[in-house]
Amino acid sequence: MIAKDDYVIVLDFLQHGKPSDRRAEPVAQCVGDKFFNLLEVAIKDDVAVKTKDRLYIGESKRDQVKYIRGRINYSELTSYAKDSIQEVVVELVQNDEKRFVEFFNKSSSLTTRMHSLELLPGIGKSHLWDILNERKKKPFETFKDVQDRVSMLPDPKKMIIKRIFNEFEGKDRHRLFVASTML
Repeated sequence: MIAKDDYVIVLDFLQHGKPSDRRAEPVAQCVGDKFFNLLEVAIKDDVAVKTKDRLYIGESKRDQVKYIRGRINYSELTSYAKDSIQEVVVELVQNDEKRFVEFFNKSSSLTTRMHSLELLPGIGKSHLWDILNERKKKPFETFKDVQDRVSMLPDPKKMIIKRIFNEFEGKDRHRLFVASTML
């Protein structure tokens, strides 16, 4: 089952589509606001969207989106979209801090030798055990709480953001935050 987003954030708007398209139609490259799906959507005629607009793509009536053209890979994003996604992902992680802090509270082992926390850049066995021991005492409440209670831990928010980009770029087969591009 593929995780579907109901809303996407526009990364780039191509008024006449991509040069490689057979027919010219307005297209937006977007990222899902929950599962970080990278999508290309056709925009309705006479509708203009701009970077960072939030568009509805769910099952109900769509006001701005004609249809979803499909999933795209990170490498297929325009240069402008790649620049925009940096800022958009930072905002999405900040705005949903509770969800990402819950990852520190609830994540579990992937195998007998690897914990899902170890997939975050900067977490080795030492930090892993510190996090597990601290969360037994009391669940973490914020990124700052995680950083304050686990000594020498790099910025947890930056770790999450870096992990999301590693997943976009396909640097690891495990997916923690980005929906799989496999259909």
